[in-house]
Amino acid sequence: QVQLVESGGGLVQAGGSLRLSCAASGSIFSIFAMGWYRQAPGKQRELVAVITRGGVTNYADFVKGRFTISRDNAKNVVWLQMNSLKPEDTAVYYCNAATVPSTYWGQGTQVTVSS
Repeated sequence: QVQLVESGGGLVQAGGSLRLSCAASGSIFSIFAMGWYRQAPGKQRELVAVITRGGVTNYADFVKGRFTISRDNAKNVVWLQMNSLKPEDTAVYYCNAATVPSTYWGQGTQVTVSS
């Protein structure tokens, strides 16, 4: 079992920045990748960014150049630095941990970007 706790969401004006954090606990040795997803009202959950234990990253096209994912394996923490935020970035952001054979989710943190 893996437990994930997110923090750092909030309300920000367009063009502003936020930093999300996700702390993992439990069977952390089994995690091979962690990522951030988001879900806006009426839309499906979508991938934002993912990072492997080795540090390989992948981003959705709509955040490339604006968001940065990073992790500290020793502290079992993943961050999502979000810059140049847009109103369309408004969503609940979820932390994800991938293991074999299970996937775990955090409770989500709301990010609201005002125009």
